[in-house]
Amino acid sequence: MRIVCVVVVLVAANLLNNWLARDRYAYVPTCVAATAALLLIARWDGLTLADLGLDAAGVRRGLRWAPVLAGAVLGVFLLLLAHPVGREVFQDARAADLSAGELSWRVLVRVPFGTVLLEETAFRGVLWAMIRRRRGTAWATAASSLLFGLWHVLPSRGLGRSNAAVEAAFGGGSADVTLTVTAAVVAMVAAGAVLCELRRRSGSLLAPAALHWAINGFGYALAWAAPRWWPPA
Repeated sequence: MRIVCVVVVLVAANLLNNWLARDRYAYVPTCVAATAALLLIARWDGLTLADLGLDAAGVRRGLRWAPVLAGAVLGVFLLLLAHPVGREVFQDARAADLSAGELSWRVLVRVPFGTVLLEETAFRGVLWAMIRRRRGTAWATAASSLLFGLWHVLPSRGLGRSNAAVEAAFGGGSADVTLTVTAAVVAMVAAGAVLCELRRRSGSLLAPAALHWAINGFGYALAWAAPRWWPPA
């Protein structure tokens, strides 16, 4: 019953953010409210801060992992930018058309206090801990990763039109949307499994949160910078 309540909260948040209320300023409040609801359900289920990877020891471990993970992501992204083929990954209209102020909002507010806060609390925190207690780690990782992939169905519908690498691989027309969404969901299931394993190995929710922020935050920043600093020939 409580896991069903978590799923209901996530479905509502997903619909609000991607369909019913797409105002950019509503995104962060919606994610914060959904996160609060999930934490209340976690408390109702009897989960502790240690179960969620948010106890004092977990926070300390996460803070040790965070700079290493963020540095590794930045290094990989800079290597991609050093090669003309790799730069295609960063040709993304969702970031390239932003003003400097809008970029700062995305990287410093929307991503950490919207996307990362809700998704990590939900999929590597509450859901993972609830299922792990009932069925074990393997089930927890599989179920939360599958739901994490499905979570991206709505936001991935426009990927082919906004990202050059995705368009080159799958096409950008309306007929290609199903293929693009399917590929995105499969990729996010795999990403979810990696983040769950990082959560398990680190014993902290901050470790996958740091990796998640680094990928999204640096991704936005470099996609914004790429056409300005490395314009196409």
